[in-house]
Amino acid sequence: MGRIAYVNGAYVRHADAAVHIEDRGYQLADAIYEVWSMSDGKLCDPEGHFARLERSLGELSIDMPMSRAALTTVLRETVRRNHIREGLVYLQVSRGVAPRDHAFPAQPVPPAVVVTVKRVDPGAAEARAAAGVGVLTTPENRWGRCDIKTVGLLPNVLAKQAARAAGAGEAWFVDDEGNVTEGASSNAWIVTADGVLVTRDTSANILRGVTRATLLEVARSENIRIEERAFSLEEALSAREAFFTGAGALVMPVVAIDGRSIGTGRPGPVATRLRSLYIEGARAAAI
Repeated sequence: MGRIAYVNGAYVRHADAAVHIEDRGYQLADAIYEVWSMSDGKLCDPEGHFARLERSLGELSIDMPMSRAALTTVLRETVRRNHIREGLVYLQVSRGVAPRDHAFPAQPVPPAVVVTVKRVDPGAAEARAAAGVGVLTTPENRWGRCDIKTVGLLPNVLAKQAARAAGAGEAWFVDDEGNVTEGASSNAWIVTADGVLVTRDTSANILRGVTRATLLEVARSENIRIEERAFSLEEALSAREAFFTGAGALVMPVVAIDGRSIGTGRPGPVATRLRSLYIEGARAAAI
């Protein structure tokens, strides 16, 4: 059986799934999205993702397309119809379909909803984490509301492509003051020479990562010293360890930045331990 997508109230063959040409997400990036990692057919970090979804919609004045309970049913049913146990669930909500105009539609239209599911190979992901990945840095050139999870991701796309072309696994944005903000699709972390776990605070122009928030709880339970603050590229290069987090990456060790080895040049014990603990906890709490 082929893949199945949910599009505006109907479950359809993935190959046939389509949105209207005047969907505002397609034409104006007037849409938000969420991505859940999935373990054994269940959604990981559900509360954090639903809360961020509702916040993003609120920041753009887009109505929730349905209740949280109804949306949970749609997500689970899409997962069920795809027969995928380990993977990623993608949800996109746009303002809806209306004649193209920069301003909101004069008459409100129903939000448009799309859900897709993608399989992930856990073995390949673990092998990647065991080896660690490189990071390429790039100047921060995004808009001033990266805290909203919109589909307007062109700078992220270009950064990610540059990283791929360089053989790196992720790109980290660096602002005009030389500080790392976040990754193209992740939050950035380092472990200092003194063993302090550092990640950018969410008062900055970064996404409020759900995996990030959960991992902070995990780190606190392990009595790891934590600082939520800016850190410079120079500090990252001299760090004992580095890694990034996200629904797709989970906790991914970084072994090099711009071709320069971090720490021993191998995944460090803090990142490795936190990855194991995060996955264990996420599986237990999945719904």
